[in-house]
Amino acid sequence: MAINASSDESPTGDAPTAGAPIDLRSDTVTQPTADMRRAMAAAEVGDDHYGEDPSVRALEEYAADLLGHEVAVFVPSGTMGNFVALRASAAVGTEIIADTEAHIVTYEMGGLAALGGVQTRTVAGLADRADLAEVSAAIRAHDIGGAGNYNMVRTAVLAVENTHARSGGLVVPPARLTALRDIATAAGIVLHCDGARLWNAAVAGGVEPRQLAEPFTTLSVCLSKGLGAPVGSLVICDAGREDAVREWRRRLGGGMRQAGVLAAAGLHALRHHLERLTEDHRRAAELAALLADAAPDRVDPKRVETNMVLVAVADTGRFARQAADAGVLVGAISPTTLRLVTHLDIDDAGLRRAGSVLATLLRAEPSTG
Repeated sequence: MAINASSDESPTGDAPTAGAPIDLRSDTVTQPTADMRRAMAAAEVGDDHYGEDPSVRALEEYAADLLGHEVAVFVPSGTMGNFVALRASAAVGTEIIADTEAHIVTYEMGGLAALGGVQTRTVAGLADRADLAEVSAAIRAHDIGGAGNYNMVRTAVLAVENTHARSGGLVVPPARLTALRDIATAAGIVLHCDGARLWNAAVAGGVEPRQLAEPFTTLSVCLSKGLGAPVGSLVICDAGREDAVREWRRRLGGGMRQAGVLAAAGLHALRHHLERLTEDHRRAAELAALLADAAPDRVDPKRVETNMVLVAVADTGRFARQAADAGVLVGAISPTTLRLVTHLDIDDAGLRRAGSVLATLLRAEPSTG
């Protein structure tokens, strides 16, 4: 990847003490690095509500160019980013098709329906295993076969998540994206990407981020997950949708003032923290191998493509409490599936410490039969 990949001279602004918990719950828990804090302190600012914050404008221009689109709009969160991007393309009373386990379906509090008047419908395995003919057939138009069926909800957007979080950081490859783009184009609908971890997908696949962004009309990309910024996401779109995106951002309370302090962190992350994601991927693979050695039936290292490891246990609540008592924080995506996420603040020593704790607990887990 032809990206400026220089890294900070110190891994974090506030390095954890030796006795601090190793936090594998998410890559959202990172602390701003020392260099990132300096960039934030030195940021030139203005009133972004009036379009007058130079640091926000610099971030938006840089991100739009990096992803090969006309426009980027800085928003406070990925949930807001997905909402405003989708609502800019989906009118009230239409629907969005997404994966059954998509973030916009599972984790965003039903906002599209509750606040946007838009429903979601799901296809299992949209990112990888769903048959493309079935995906195409799932798209609904007002007029089907010339029959004039105006009672049917019209599909407005096909939404893809890359990487796919609930599948353990699954990467959707360019060929699949191209095929989905062709389906959306043929149906006359928008293809949207929840690209919260698009950066991880690009690094894992050894491709430029713009190659993964190119098939989409709209994207939401996150700065505060793997890239380590404290706040913020970006909506990427064409110039024709910018006004609608900004209007919905304001309507949701996302109009910001001297936001350049936050934008400077995001710009620093894009310039310095992209290629280092390979370190997170390596550590996730090493953790998966260590845990699979301790409990082969509970971890599948072959499923680890980016910075996430899924672990099967009898009771995630009980396991998480035991791990926390031993100094390791873990997350869960179901009552029996843990999700471990490596990130900027996990170094090799921390990984070894966490791996030792988790391997010991897994060996004591009840047998799966």
